[in-house]
Amino acid sequence: MSHLEPNWVDFRNRRPGAVPDSVYQWLKDGSSLTQRIIGFCQGQFRVRVLHQGWDRPLASEAKLLKVRSSDAALIREVELLCNDDPLVFARTIIPASSLSGEARKLSYLGEKPLGAMLFSDPSTQRKKVEIARIIPRHPLYSAAVDHLPEMPAELWGRRTLFVYAGKQILVNEIFLPGVFE
Repeated sequence: MSHLEPNWVDFRNRRPGAVPDSVYQWLKDGSSLTQRIIGFCQGQFRVRVLHQGWDRPLASEAKLLKVRSSDAALIREVELLCNDDPLVFARTIIPASSLSGEARKLSYLGEKPLGAMLFSDPSTQRKKVEIARIIPRHPLYSAAVDHLPEMPAELWGRRTLFVYAGKQILVNEIFLPGVFE
């Protein structure tokens, strides 16, 4: 049985009409989300690692990365916190084939923000950006809200296919209600 996944839409093609303006401003920002949140928090920023380990990507993640969904990938799930309030849930998928050379250090990030590493390397390329509405029946919704005191009706997210040090990685960023307050 396959999991229901969000309907990811190529960001350049169209803006889904249901996206509120306040959310759209975050989804379309092409700069480092980490740096934007650090500025927003006035220095009270940190990363909380929720999970990091070997697993299989979701079917749509595997398709975007051009790997088999049965292939192992390093999956890293974190929350980006401002004053200990979670603002963003991030899920990074790094295929095993991408963990070589300079990109190998991605497996040792710990509580360091991935964005700082990606955006400090001028050779990093953003290949594709997709956005989606995330609702309770999606696996990403459950993972994103697991540590929240209240469950929102919906979330919005974007995912970006990056090439870092010549290797593909996929970063899902799910915006939590606190980022819009």
